Amino acid sequence: MWSNVLYIDLDTGEHQVRDRADLFDKYLGGTGVATQLLLEECPPGTDPFSPKAPIIFSIGPLNTIFPCISKTVSMFKSPMTGELGESHAGGRLSMAMRFAGYDSIVIKGRAEKPCYLSIHDDEVKLKDATSIWNVSSVEVIGKILRQVEPGKGRRSIMRIGEAGVNMVRYANVNVDTYRHFGRLGLGAVFGSKNLKAIVISGTEDVEIPEIAPYSKMYNKLYDAVVDTEVMEKYHDLGTAANINVLNQLKGLPTRNLQQSGFENAENISGEYFADNLLLRKIACSNCPIGCIHIAMLKTTFQKGHEFEVNHISYDYELIYSLGTNLGINLAEDVLRLIDRCERYGLDIMSTGGVLAWATESYERDLITPTDTLGIALRFGDTNSYLKMIDKIVEMPNKFYQTLAKGTVDAAAEYGGKDFAVNLGGLEIAGYHTGPASIVGQMVGVRHSHLDNGGYSIDQKAASQQLTEEQMVDKLIYEDYWRMINNSLVACLFARGVYGEQTIIDALASVGIKKTRDELETLGREIFLAKYEFKKQQGFDVDKIKVPGRFYETISQLGMVKEETIREMLELYKKKTGI
Repeated sequence: MWSNVLYIDLDTGEHQVRDRADLFDKYLGGTGVATQLLLEECPPGTDPFSPKAPIIFSIGPLNTIFPCISKTVSMFKSPMTGELGESHAGGRLSMAMRFAGYDSIVIKGRAEKPCYLSIHDDEVKLKDATSIWNVSSVEVIGKILRQVEPGKGRRSIMRIGEAGVNMVRYANVNVDTYRHFGRLGLGAVFGSKNLKAIVISGTEDVEIPEIAPYSKMYNKLYDAVVDTEVMEKYHDLGTAANINVLNQLKGLPTRNLQQSGFENAENISGEYFADNLLLRKIACSNCPIGCIHIAMLKTTFQKGHEFEVNHISYDYELIYSLGTNLGINLAEDVLRLIDRCERYGLDIMSTGGVLAWATESYERDLITPTDTLGIALRFGDTNSYLKMIDKIVEMPNKFYQTLAKGTVDAAAEYGGKDFAVNLGGLEIAGYHTGPASIVGQMVGVRHSHLDNGGYSIDQKAASQQLTEEQMVDKLIYEDYWRMINNSLVACLFARGVYGEQTIIDALASVGIKKTRDELETLGREIFLAKYEFKKQQGFDVDKIKVPGRFYETISQLGMVKEETIREMLELYKKKTGI
């Protein structure tokens, strides 16, 4: 039904549109199609910063036409891990791509000078971005582009800040101010291509084959989203509700995972934010939930103009990364750190992981004031962390140049590998719940807690006493079925709504007939295709080193044993064939 792929060459500015029904008919869209495009366009050994390295965006057949099917997937070769880079973003992007008539976009090459892409229906232009290239604030860049580009109301704006321009390896891409392609360094890949921003809008209509079955399905899904408790958590407190929950369960990484609980968690909890700092809630296009929580932060400006007010998006992962992980006691200080990262366009989970490692390394005398250029690091010191973030982006010396590559490179250079808290080369999400979380992030195709929800399997094991094999089976089930969710591309917050049968029925209502067995087989095929790419680029799951810190700090399921991780990993490899 929808199968147009827009190919853009930044070297020449030329573009072409190809009908790739061969991919969309088989792989649905989203991550399924993007994986195949990545295999086609990125040969083994391609440098992530090479002009030959592609950037791919893809949406699925249900984007814009069903509630919560609001994401876009990006795929690229990650400068963080040297293998599969995959990130998902909400906002208005999937809507803009659909209305412009493009189901995937493939970008290759490197522009001769700073540029941005302007895509409005079939008009695709490479425009000069010299005047905004060194504008560090992603918010300001967005304001400028909104003034000069058409398409208001059906438009999406992606852009990088100074971190992307300087190719900090964990730079992100800001999407429509409050959403991001946030992990694995897509912002740095933008920077390597002299690509500052992409503006997309369109005026096409979305045609539905048969309105009656579609309308019936839409109403059923809308009611499930709005009139049941399935999505209530995400609207009310948002994921920030997890701060108090995980703190009570002893699953909340604190001070570089030296602890799994934070004594001041209440002060930076979702409840505190909601009661004292929450300004409003907003939603991605085509989503009725409003899970994006925006806080208001008043900061001292200058005499006569005492305050300025910033609107800052927050959620659980951000509060963990720049809060408990750094020992920050005040919610307002967490917001200050989030705001600084957002301005530069830095992935906050990786930034928090890097700062936590640096703090502990400073305490252990592995790094010195000479390295930090006089910044004394200690947990809880917000002002020092703000200065560190500036230096990471500026990279004034070897130490900060190394920090800009992530904890793996930093620990290799300065020591502290046992407390460089990462899995598969990526700084971890905010969960220390047990072995399923650790193994899940090791084997997940993008080393993310969202690949298979290992943390939730640990939580089930706390009450059901799951065996190691049962935990592995649940990881594999999620790995395969999330390939289907991500090919649609559904928001994973709505996975409780979009179960197996619901997906089958939703697809059928727009003329796409799939059985459960066909979908599960497809999920496994997409999963293995991603592993094919990973292995082509040199990935070997047996070479992942689990830092000792994971075995030293108690988790929700107690102390995790190294032999448990080894046994679960062997079971996983045997059952999946990776």
